[in-house]
Amino acid sequence: MTDFEQKKIRAEQLRRELNHHIYRYYVENENDIEDYEYDMLMRELDGIEKEYPELLMPDSPTHRVGGQADGQFETVVHTVRMESLQDAFSHAEVIDFDKRVKDIFPNACYVVEPKIDGLSVSLEYTNGVFTRGSTRGDGVSGEDITANLRTVRSIPLRLNTDLPFIEVRGEVYMPREVFFEIVEKQELNGEKHFKNPRNAAAGSLRQKNPKITAQRKLDIFVFNIQQVEGVQITEHYKSLEYLRELGFKTVPFFHKFESISDALGEIERIGEIRYTLPFDIDGAVIKVNSFAQRDTIGSTAKFPRWAIAYKYPPEEKETKLIDIEINVGRTGVLTPTAVFEPVLVAGSTVSRATLHNEDFIKEKGIRIGDTVTIRKAGDIIPEVLSVVTHSEDSVPYDMPKVCPSCGSHVFREEGEAAIRCNNPDCPAQLLRVLIHFCSRDAMDIEGMGDAVLETFLNKGIIEKISDIYRLDYEKIATLEGMGAKSADNIRNAVEKSKSNDLSKLLFAFGIRHIGQKASKLLADKFHTLDNIIAASKEDILSIDGFGEIMADAVLEFFSLEQSMQMINELRELGVNTESQRQVKDNRFEGMTFVLTGTLTDFKRNEAQEIIEAFGGKASSSVSKKTTYVLAGEAAGSKLQKAADLGVTVISEQEFAEMIK
Repeated sequence: MTDFEQKKIRAEQLRRELNHHIYRYYVENENDIEDYEYDMLMRELDGIEKEYPELLMPDSPTHRVGGQADGQFETVVHTVRMESLQDAFSHAEVIDFDKRVKDIFPNACYVVEPKIDGLSVSLEYTNGVFTRGSTRGDGVSGEDITANLRTVRSIPLRLNTDLPFIEVRGEVYMPREVFFEIVEKQELNGEKHFKNPRNAAAGSLRQKNPKITAQRKLDIFVFNIQQVEGVQITEHYKSLEYLRELGFKTVPFFHKFESISDALGEIERIGEIRYTLPFDIDGAVIKVNSFAQRDTIGSTAKFPRWAIAYKYPPEEKETKLIDIEINVGRTGVLTPTAVFEPVLVAGSTVSRATLHNEDFIKEKGIRIGDTVTIRKAGDIIPEVLSVVTHSEDSVPYDMPKVCPSCGSHVFREEGEAAIRCNNPDCPAQLLRVLIHFCSRDAMDIEGMGDAVLETFLNKGIIEKISDIYRLDYEKIATLEGMGAKSADNIRNAVEKSKSNDLSKLLFAFGIRHIGQKASKLLADKFHTLDNIIAASKEDILSIDGFGEIMADAVLEFFSLEQSMQMINELRELGVNTESQRQVKDNRFEGMTFVLTGTLTDFKRNEAQEIIEAFGGKASSSVSKKTTYVLAGEAAGSKLQKAADLGVTVISEQEFAEMIK
């Protein structure tokens, strides 16, 4: 038996075993194997597939980690329309629905199930293998998001039965626990956070890069068979049971009722337990059970007549506003937070809610001592809706003029709602600043992740950015979970970072409005940090792609005494402040390249660096200005756009010839 044949058999074994463990863990909430053993099996399969790419099958669990960014979603026309449901907001409307159904079928019975608050998707399987997934869109056509859906671990890549074809409908959602973890990280990084789990799920599922989707830990409940070949099913209740047999994670509970009064009782029961569930629901769905009866009842232009969605109203409560606290975010933004008398809302007791910014407070007329109405936005995040009454002797609230954390003067830029502290050494911002400084795209200090940096801050090992280059490695080795080897690894990573290119240091500074690309442009234009510091606004504006806001941000950062002190300390500690980029020649001058598909001879960042080293530019989108599209395997829609615009497409081999 050849090595290929042995590896083929082993790959099949690994796929079966890994998919079994994924189903047990993500669908049945059971764990039959240790994480380390699972990781070793996954690594072995990944190694085989890299050695023999032809063994990478559609049901391979290695798809779960996400692949190359596609850049654009293709349109999918739904063979069976993905209808939306008509909403009901009272028992009377549900009873009217029942009357319309019973006028046609007096013996009709219903299935009641929770209405999951997420993003509706279609999943298609051919011969038992997952072949395509798409968004609902407008019900008639949606977007092909197959690569992203493969990363949702509760979606089976192969069914337990090799049906000729089946299309099912489900709701992709983000569990509450995952949502709060992501929001916490977004706030830590000074990013605008998701409003609720539904928005988070939708935003995650439509990411251009499947690897980002994979990190978001999305889940799914499947609740409908759209079409199927090879089996005959006559009612909805049995179809849900059959979906479970196939290996799908179905809606967590569903019950059949003959009378509408019993169905309404189930709706009330679901409403009472909704806040104890680990996922969001925004209602309950009542569906006619018989498929034959559904066909007769039919649909309107917008909704099926055989189903209705009962929507639960948001709960609102009144309470007294005791105080307004000011929190300094990780980007220096001063955020006012309402502190009120504890009140039970939507299943939990709350006593705090964000007031967003100065404009929000003035618009609502909020004052300390007021009686206010609150609710949970999306049943998750507390918010102040309105003022009921002002207290006696209350006065309008004014935001502070200095940072409550460091005492520095605060400012509000024209056109922005946020009031901001711009002190890079502000204690309230320090953790976020350190995390960004050490991140991969910045100084790339391996081993200095979020948790490690937080520990160093709490232990007093780091008090400002320059302390990264003064670390006490003997003390680090004594910390719980570290040891001498971890300390040595951090030491090596820190030393290595000193020689980074100026562009990485500029990005690490976290200058507002200046990202990776702008940092490279600055380094390429001025070559040294001293030249950037001495540059005028006109000099900076001469860079192609820089505008007034970006130029002002650069000037403002380097005008601060705290910034210059940090820079001087970094210099003394041996951190490089010069550009190391060398243009070999200008053969690609004036040319723009777009990379698409999976490159086998080059990594994407390597190809991009080569292009720039020859004076060219790399772009993420195809336009009339594009000179070449460098296409690897499984190139996506950018190829079609290149053809439409008459842009030349080159292979890796042709690119290799061009750079000889």
